[in-house]
Amino acid sequence: MEASLLTVVFETGSTVVRRDVRDGKVWTAAPHRVFADDGTRLVVVTWPGTAGYALANWIRSLTGGGEPARRQAVADLADGAWELGRWVWRDTIVVTWIGLDPDFSLQHYQPVDGSPGHWKINFERPVVRTPAGIDTCDLLLDLITDPSGMWRWKDEAEYDEIRHRGLVSDTEHERVQAARQRAIAFTEAGQGPLAEDWSSWRPPADWPLAALPDGVLNTHE
Repeated sequence: MEASLLTVVFETGSTVVRRDVRDGKVWTAAPHRVFADDGTRLVVVTWPGTAGYALANWIRSLTGGGEPARRQAVADLADGAWELGRWVWRDTIVVTWIGLDPDFSLQHYQPVDGSPGHWKINFERPVVRTPAGIDTCDLLLDLITDPSGMWRWKDEAEYDEIRHRGLVSDTEHERVQAARQRAIAFTEAGQGPLAEDWSSWRPPADWPLAALPDGVLNTHE
């Protein structure tokens, strides 16, 4: 990746693509609208109706396949052999803060039916900016905070699975463990966006749904 790409700054309202990439192969691609960007911290949003790509078995787990399909999706990712499917985002408006920490992003999920939202810290590899957006690799581990401020871990078993299958090295695991402690401290302190109320925020009416550009599944590594 050329150094110049690291300084890409995206205009408010423009489309950026967040991709998860393993060994040069894309396993998710989702378009977002830019809420704010200063070249270091990037805030993006997505909402129901936005179409992207996701692991086919993960999609099946949400459309009738249940837990067996979800387990197979994790195995597919760990083995480096998967199929992609088209997935249309549903149910929630998601605001994502990238750049608060090198090892995780922060997300606010607000159901469109008006029910209470929640915060999620998503553990992932450090992002790389590209002309079209950002590339990373989700490590499946999450820290969830409910509206009362209580937090809990999510998908620890899935993280352990990809670790034992070799996707997460011992060195990277140590980095994740350190990031977990920072995430807990960040959550308990109610820092940054966690101190703000995003429950009533909605995308501007003049923002159309973001769409994936051509060639989004191609990488140049």
